[in-house]
Amino acid sequence: MAANQGQRTRRRLSTAERREQLLTVGARLFSESPYDDVWIEQVAEIAGVSRGLLYHYFPTKREFFAAVVERESERMLRMTAAVPGVPVREQLTVVLDAYLEHVRAHAHGYRAFHRADAAGDQTVRRVYRRALAAQERQILAALAGDPEFGPLFGQRPDVRLAVRGWLAFTTAVCLEWLRGSDLSREQVRDLCARALLGVLAS
Repeated sequence: MAANQGQRTRRRLSTAERREQLLTVGARLFSESPYDDVWIEQVAEIAGVSRGLLYHYFPTKREFFAAVVERESERMLRMTAAVPGVPVREQLTVVLDAYLEHVRAHAHGYRAFHRADAAGDQTVRRVYRRALAAQERQILAALAGDPEFGPLFGQRPDVRLAVRGWLAFTTAVCLEWLRGSDLSREQVRDLCARALLGVLAS
């Protein structure tokens, strides 16, 4: 009787909560193993749901991984959104602090996101590259509207390429940091900030 009562009182997850649970499990698995080595049945087993329910949310592994990547992209874009009217140089430290805290708090998702480019599936790779392009556009828009860096766009045709290179640098630094670097978050933040400002000032 007690067991039955426990089952009856267990809270059912809403559609949004269940989807988030599945994506969280997926982010962990995809961050630990290459795309081809992850079986979607593993996700169902770890989440404690039937395969049928999982396929109801995500009909294919491709769609599931794409959803993991898109969720991580949306999180990163929110974390790094510029504050209108505040000079880039002033808010760079705050934005990088928020970004690095996000990287540390959602390490599995961050790793999974950056594994996407190595996936053999071209659809998944397109999702990843679209996400990187959105990050690039967000940074370029903030720089273009900045009193100090805005004029560079008319003088420096390499600004876009410099920002793209900086994103690759920051990703490499963050992934190494997550592997157990001795650097503190503040040291990583300052390293990334100096790299961007140095590229723009050169």
